[in-house]
Amino acid sequence: MDEYLFRHFRIRAQMMEAIHRYVEKHQPVGKFLTAVICNDLREACAYADDDNLINLPAFVAYFYNEAPSLCWGSRKQMEYWLNTKPAGVVQR
Repeated sequence: MDEYLFRHFRIRAQMMEAIHRYVEKHQPVGKFLTAVICNDLREACAYADDDNLINLPAFVAYFYNEAPSLCWGSRKQMEYWLNTKPAGVVQR
């Protein structure tokens, strides 16, 4: 998966893979992305490595511009997303 670019900020490919798993497959992510998804700036800054901290605006831009609005914005939205099945998955 490629990097995501927003102005002069970027999300590296490794983080985009985790975001893709969350958005497309409804799989949980680590503490930093959880904080970003839950719109918790304090926690996002606390858990970010140096690269992610510098590029935090790109993460916000990605979720705002590219991700479904139902999958981010609060802990409740994240929990809802994680507890729903992706489209096309048959429940047995």
